[in-house]
Amino acid sequence: MSEKEDPVKMHKDANNLLDAGKFTEARELFLKTAELYRKKQNFFDATTMLYKAGECGFGLKEYEKAAEHFMQSAELSFEKGYDRFGLSALDFARDCYKALGNTAKVEELDKRIKEVKTKLESTF
Repeated sequence: MSEKEDPVKMHKDANNLLDAGKFTEARELFLKTAELYRKKQNFFDATTMLYKAGECGFGLKEYEKAAEHFMQSAELSFEKGYDRFGLSALDFARDCYKALGNTAKVEELDKRIKEVKTKLESTF
């Protein structure tokens, strides 16, 4: 495996770009890393990379793209049973839609967040 294809190194490099405030470059690397993790069936890190890509979009005030990445993270999280992580991604997606003034989407996500929280509370 070449260095370019090493998802662990890419993960670290993307975090360094994010820490340096290079949101566009970090987002692209997070997305590439998410795909590599997914191919290797490391779904938790794939969800994390999608979430981080969303954070980059949010930092750039590109709320539509950010919401898309948070929703991808949430969907994969719920599919794989990482419900608490998925809930966090839904919260951020909702924040993106609030910033966009999309009240219908905010209400839809409020309902879904409430459903997930109820499900999580019933498991204890």
